Parts: sequence; structure tokens; C-alpha cells
Amino acid sequence: MSDNLIERISTALESEYTLEGLVRQLLEMLELVTNMESTYLTRIEPDGSFQHILFSRNTRQMQIPEGLSVPWGDTLCKRALDEGKRYTSNVANVWGDSGAAKALGITTYVSTPVTLADGSLYGTLCAASSEHREFHERSEQVLHLFAQLIAQQIQNERLLQQLQQVNVALTTASYTDELTKLPNRRAVFEELPKLFSKARDDARYVLLAFADLDDFKEINDVYGHEAGDDFLVAVGQRLKDGLHLNEVSGRVGGDEFVVAGVGPGVLDEAQHAVDAFKIRLANLLTGEYQLHSSVINYAGPSIGVVAVNPALTDHDLALREADAAMYLEKERRRDRLTSLAPLK
Repeated sequence: MSDNLIERISTALESEYTLEGLVRQLLEMLELVTNMESTYLTRIEPDGSFQHILFSRNTRQMQIPEGLSVPWGDTLCKRALDEGKRYTSNVANVWGDSGAAKALGITTYVSTPVTLADGSLYGTLCAASSEHREFHERSEQVLHLFAQLIAQQIQNERLLQQLQQVNVALTTASYTDELTKLPNRRAVFEELPKLFSKARDDARYVLLAFADLDDFKEINDVYGHEAGDDFLVAVGQRLKDGLHLNEVSGRVGGDEFVVAGVGPGVLDEAQHAVDAFKIRLANLLTGEYQLHSSVINYAGPSIGVVAVNPALTDHDLALREADAAMYLEKERRRDRLTSLAPLK
């Protein structure tokens, strides 16, 4: 292998970070080494139904188009693999019944499999010409080397995709409450500043609610912890189903939830919006809940709602205000509400 080719391969490996970028450079080099009109990489469907031309380089007369799909059983690649005959300069005599070869006008053909580390066949790396071409040992060595480099790049990209998927899953898990699947405290405290920033840019108030599930301990004591978990899951589902798209919500404690959204831009309207926001959340979380074999009629949580000007306060202060409003609401409810009433 010439020093110039080795240098070009090294440059390609250092400069190309995608399968397409690497393959296109290798196909150009393969054309020069083999003196073939077309060089191309194929991918074979895992079920062996079709072969697809992923990338190709065409010069002179013969054209093998990218995106071409042909039945795998009719391809020269499959016949070459099955028969152990990777090269011929007389396709018409060797595989004269191949419709794909006739349609493409292939006279000289050479290929090698692209095999991944687990032994699976990804596809083939091929060179073809409409004329008779000799295929030398040096060209065969280059073809095999390029197939190995391509296989390694495919495996690297698959590994990167797997790592990205794992990273997304881990990130999602770290921001999600395991039981209710709502955003957790960490997620809420990262989303609230964004909501405040948007409301500040739009010159609008922020409506922020802090809800505490009254008598949640009694549910656990009377019906058991599994029923308590069912209740929390149901509350989470009602919030997911009933809140508006741009509202921030999450479970920030054992039986504590936060909901926030952008409100009106006028103080009087924002104060009226507080009442409407509170009523909407109360209606959403009040009513019948199925807990295993029991059904409870839940009278609703204690909810504190505030409207704050994001230009004058931040989300931490707003949460404290909403928390204080929630405790005032809890005091008002304590002596006059029975939160649990089993249905008969």
C-alpha cells in the first residue's frame, strides 16, 4: 500500500466523524485503487429481504444510484458470498441470470462483506465496471481494509447512539418522580426560573399554586400504603391530564405539589385569575378515587395560590408566599371539612 494512500486514509479517519463522510472518501480511494467505474456500500435488511445502495461513487459510463433497493436473493453480492467468488471480470458468463446485473450493465464485479463485531452481516463494499477489469492482490487488500474501517465506524456510531439513549433515559429519570411520573422537585426548581423569565419578558404575572393533600396520612392508615401510593399516582395522572400545555407542575414533597403558569398582565385581572386557578385545581383533584378495592370521595387538597410580578420577585419568594397561603387555607379547612368519606 503506497504511502500516499496510507496518508489519505489517516486523514479521512482523523477528519470524518460520520459514516457517510468516511465512506464517501473511502469510495473515492477505492475507485482509484481498483480502476472501477462505480464503488458503493450496501446495507442488507436484517430479514434478508432487500439490499439497499447506501452510498455510491460513479464515474464514466456505469451508474449505480444511491437509494436503489433490489431483492437480496437476486444480487451479485449474495451470489458472491454464497459461492465464495468475490471477483469476476465476466459477470454475463458467471451470473448471467441476474436481472440486477443486466439492468446495471455490470461486466466486472468485486465485493467483500461488511461484518460487524458480533458476526452479523451489515452489508457489502463493492466495485463494478461495465468493462473488463483486472483485480490485483493490492486492490483486494485495500477492499478488505476499507470494509473493516467501515464496520468499525458503524459500530462506533451505534455505540454513540446507545450512549445517547442511556443518557436521555438517565436524565429523564433524574428529573422525574418515580411514583407519579410527574416532574420532581429538581425539575420544578429548574423550570420555574424559565417560566418567570418568559413572564417577565412578556410583562405578565405568574400564577403559582402550592397544594398539600389533606389527610393523606389517614388514607395510608385506613387503607394501607399501597392505597396511598395509588392515590398519589391518581393525583399525578389528573394533573398530567388536566393542566395546560405551558404550565409547570411537579411533586415537590411526599404529598405536596406545585403548579405554575403565566397569567394576565394587569394586576386586577391577575388577582381574579388567582381564584379561577385555585378553583380549577381544586375541581381537578376533588372527587372519587379508586384505591384497589376501595373507593374514596376526596374533599380536595389545601391549595395556596399567589399572583406575583416576576420583575419584582423570584420563584423562591413566590413559592414561600404560595406555601404560606396554603397553610392559611389548611387552617380554614381543618375544622369544617371531612376530607375522607368512604362510599357505601
